[in-house]
Amino acid sequence: MNDLVRQHSALGESDLDWLHLLVSEWQLLSDLSFADLVLWIPTRDGTRYVSVAQMRPNTGPTSYHDDMVGHLVPRGRRPLLDAALDEGRIVREGDPEWREEVPVRVESIPVRREGRVLGVIARNTNLLTVRTPSRLELTYLQSASDLAQMIAAGTFPFPGQQVDMDASPRVGDGLIRLDADGIVQYASPNALSAYHRLGLASDLVGHHLGRVTAELAPSRGPVDEALEKLASGWAPRETEVEGNGGVIQLRAIPLKPKGTRIGSLVLLRDVTELRRRERELITKDATIREIHHRVKNNLQTVAALLRLQARRMDSERGREALNEAVRRVGSIAIVHETLSQNLDERVEFDEIADRVIAMVAEISPGKVECRRTGRFGILDAEVATPLSMVLTEVLQNALEHAFPAGERGAVEVAAVRGEARGEETAGRLLITVQDNGCGLPGGFDPQRAGNLGLQIVRTLVEGELGGAFDMLPVPAPERGTRVVLDIPVRAPK
Repeated sequence: MNDLVRQHSALGESDLDWLHLLVSEWQLLSDLSFADLVLWIPTRDGTRYVSVAQMRPNTGPTSYHDDMVGHLVPRGRRPLLDAALDEGRIVREGDPEWREEVPVRVESIPVRREGRVLGVIARNTNLLTVRTPSRLELTYLQSASDLAQMIAAGTFPFPGQQVDMDASPRVGDGLIRLDADGIVQYASPNALSAYHRLGLASDLVGHHLGRVTAELAPSRGPVDEALEKLASGWAPRETEVEGNGGVIQLRAIPLKPKGTRIGSLVLLRDVTELRRRERELITKDATIREIHHRVKNNLQTVAALLRLQARRMDSERGREALNEAVRRVGSIAIVHETLSQNLDERVEFDEIADRVIAMVAEISPGKVECRRTGRFGILDAEVATPLSMVLTEVLQNALEHAFPAGERGAVEVAAVRGEARGEETAGRLLITVQDNGCGLPGGFDPQRAGNLGLQIVRTLVEGELGGAFDMLPVPAPERGTRVVLDIPVRAPK
């Protein structure tokens, strides 16, 4: 719609915002009218109309089987559009049109904002299934007529009341029509069923909806007064009411077709099961976070016990082995600590990488500088946990073997997501760990080296992560070792 309005019309950004607000609400008018809606905007030179939006009803058959958006028609071909635009009134004159052997009644509703007519809504009703209307249909049509008059007067939609139509109640979910005093004139069967879910034992017609709703809600005090006023339809508001184990969602729409409130529409939906499932998910999420928190605490306890045991060891090799185990356990604990703070099983790995780097760097404080470049991004827990261990092993190996006799140096961890490298590498993470140490010994084969750290790296990268691992000497004239990890990852949603 933005492109069509800006390309063909002279409307400003504030006018476009108003049209967006209207389009976010007009499913309500379409459903109440049992009619298709097409929004026509006059072109910049005033010689044509362009259709910028279309809506089909959920309550009846459509009049248009084709998409009308983007169509241009010359001024004069559709007299009802001309009359509504020029005279600023709702135009209903004229005989039904025949479209593919289907009679269609066409009406035109001017769209007004701040005294100016921005465009015209063509309301098209399929007359093929017209029958004697029921009380529900009569209430729908009268409410649609009131809303159409408000659109023509510029009082609907309500400024500042952007509605999420996916989350808000719809006409078919339940509808209540109130008079100016808040007394129920009509309640649809779905609306009555929703109130019965709250504990209502009688009919709604003839009762004050605000007072009935406040009585069914379990709370007392000022909340009751606000709820009573909202359910009476005095202002355009949304809320939820809970009672007797049921939850209903209410949306009040004041009706002011001639500037004075004559009543209100209240749309409602029974969301009891939806809220129950949401609470179950919240409980499940809280349980998962608590499990991660306890796992982290247990791992930290294990690390503390290993550290304590290392201090009591007489063997230097035994102490080093236990300290390595402490770092391995600690890297896993960092992942679980991060997961315990999230609502899903995904983590921002950059923070984890920085903490792993800092933890491993403690074995050579002040001698080797460790730094990270690039971004790992968001990773699934099933990738983050083994990757944290791999990063720990690679860094630990570099700090222990690349800088003998306490030499000074630097280790850089570089990460690049595949999306930043092009389509061919999309869905992959390339990690490079490079040092400027003494380099690899002659004849060294990283795929066959037998120390425990490299065995862990190969097993995790190739087996669990499904990636590739290699160690290469840094090309001359520089010196050092470069470890390359290429790992498949799922792109963030």
